[in-house]
Amino acid sequence: MIYLVRHGEAAATWGDHPDPGLSELGQKQAEAVADILIEAGASTAVCSPMLRCRETVLPFERRMGLVAQVAPEVSEIDTPDDVGDRVTWLRTLMSGDWDAGSHDFTAWRKAMLAFVSGLPGETVVFSHFVAINALVGLIDQDSRVVVFRPGHCSVTRLKRQNGVLSVAEYGSESATRVL
Repeated sequence: MIYLVRHGEAAATWGDHPDPGLSELGQKQAEAVADILIEAGASTAVCSPMLRCRETVLPFERRMGLVAQVAPEVSEIDTPDDVGDRVTWLRTLMSGDWDAGSHDFTAWRKAMLAFVSGLPGETVVFSHFVAINALVGLIDQDSRVVVFRPGHCSVTRLKRQNGVLSVAEYGSESATRVL
């Protein structure tokens, strides 16, 4: 099993801060998801270099006595250089599908899937809303940018059979705003 965990609630939005840490609620969510992951049998971790993911993995690292691998491959989607307003761009992107966008994110999505596919079983990947959607969309061959709305610290489970990942269970969804 590979576990995809969306980071806990951030202390600020992208419009307010480019790399926020966790809010007080987000820190509590990180503590709670560490318990869930340990009970599920997770034994190692990888996380996005973004601060909110680094802070979300901390309770799991502490309890397991390990240090997560920081992997840019599972980081937040990069904003193209020609985009001036990230919030508006991201809202527009999220309402469409990967094939209709003005930017080609095929390489990013495929590299992320290749990286995650190569991880050992029982690994937790602490990542982001769009990145998790990009992965499950590729796995399920769904071109929508938003396949589901993972809540903060929700756990999506991927299973590997004959070297191929499939979505075993989507994480809990939330009506919370992404931006």
